[in-house]
Parts: sequence; structure tokens; C-alpha cells
Amino acid sequence: MTSQKLNVYALWCGYAIHDADWNWKNVRSPFGRLYYVTKGEAQVTVTVGGKTHMVKLTPEHLYFIPPFVTHNDSCDGHFEHFYIHVYENPDEGVSLLEQFDFPFELPASSTDRGLFERLCRMNPFLTLPASNPSTYDDHDTLVRNIRATLARPFADKLESRGILFQLLAPFFRSATPRIVSTDDRVQNAIAYIRHHLGDKLSIDILSTEACLSKDHFIRLFRKETGETPAQCIIMRRIEMAQLLLVTTDMPVKAIADRLGFSDPSYFCRTFHRIVGSTPQQYRDTM
Repeated sequence: MTSQKLNVYALWCGYAIHDADWNWKNVRSPFGRLYYVTKGEAQVTVTVGGKTHMVKLTPEHLYFIPPFVTHNDSCDGHFEHFYIHVYENPDEGVSLLEQFDFPFELPASSTDRGLFERLCRMNPFLTLPASNPSTYDDHDTLVRNIRATLARPFADKLESRGILFQLLAPFFRSATPRIVSTDDRVQNAIAYIRHHLGDKLSIDILSTEACLSKDHFIRLFRKETGETPAQCIIMRRIEMAQLLLVTTDMPVKAIADRLGFSDPSYFCRTFHRIVGSTPQQYRDTM
């Protein structure tokens, strides 16, 4: 495990009632989602690593959709559930939630509903104004929510984070480490990338860290991960950019600079190619 620091906060939490109106396509957010279903049924189709999983949401079960996972939501009847959107503030660019493959569904314990209810009562200002993912994560509101959460009395922050830890713990208990590579040299290179997203990263630096020639390192990295080192660097930087665009008010140019893009125009083009929108459009629609 690269890190054991889990810095999580609730972006949104509340209770939702739907009547065949919880139907959303190609949802992909830089934060995770926790659900506790109380009535009715719905379905989430999750795509991870090119594989599609059909998850049926039923009462008395917990569900977790990790960050940066594309999913479709569908419901053709009455459906009620608690929800928590979990924002992880990664330590030095390293996300603990990205280091594991989690089960999407677990049976709820006798105390889980009470934990959801308590968190919602403590944070009434975090209730979603609407359920459509393309409209509810207004950037300015998200930033205000985060600032308000961080400014709360220490005891309130402690209890809220404690509830999140309790709800996430069963998922970590059933999770498996996401081993991208069995080769220590490649694992160390990936860890180095995550810890130095804002630094100058080059194949020469990474291959030197791995004590390999440049060509050997590139071949080994691609064999072990299915992508080149350069592709890995770009993807991790763009994912971090998505998180910063949603959870901070940093200007786009400042985000590009922070993540090692010397040319803001190149950053915008790369972001659009991977995400499908410009950084500003992404911020405006989140």
C-alpha cells in the first residue's frame, strides 16, 4: 500500500425519493458515491477496466461507486435511498481509494441506517438541490460546501469523518489491492508518478529511478500496465485536474501549472481529448 492516509469529506449527503426519474447516462465523477437503499429498486451499470457490471440496488444494502468510474443509473419505479458523495483530498497526489478494487454491494449492518441518518442531520446544508448529475454539482456551491465543512467546529468534523470511516470500512475490509503490476520497479515508478504530478516527469527520470535503460523501462512498463509511462503520467494528471476543477476555485491556468503543464493550451487540448470537454466547460457543468 502506498499510503494509509484517508482524508475524506462529504460533498453532498441526504435522502432522495424517486418515481422512475433516476435515469442518468455516462456519469463519471472525481468523487465516490455511497448509497443505502430503503425502498424500491434501481440499477447501476458500472464500467471498470473495460468490463461492465450490472448492480441491482435493493433495500437494506450498501453500495459504493468509486471515483473516476463511468456508470449509468436507471429506475422504472419507486425508489428511495440515502446518498453520500465522498470527496477524498489525496495526500501528495496519492488517492487511497484508487489503490483498491472495491465490491459494489454489501449487506447493510444494523447500525448503517443510523449512521446515514446522523450524518444527514449534522449536515443539512449538503442536501442536493436536484438529482441530475449534470446540474447538482455546481462548482461554486461545491467550493462553498467544502469551505463550510472545513470551517466547522473540530468535534463536528471529527464525528462526520468518523461516520464516513465506519461506512467505508466494510468496503475496505472486502477490497483487494489494485495491483497494476507485479514488477516492483514498475510499481515504484507508478508511485513516483503519483507523488510528483506537479514536477517535471520524463522517461529518463523514471527509467533512472527504476535502474533500467530507457527502452527496457518503456517495454516493461507497457507489458505490465498496458499503457506507456507517458500515457500513465497524462491520465493521472488529468484525473487530478478533474478533482481540482470540482473542489477548488483555482484558475485553469494555475491548475495546468500545478500539474506540470507548461503550456495551458496543450493542457486544455489534452483535457478535452480525454474528458470530452474543456476544463472550463467541465467546471461549469459540475
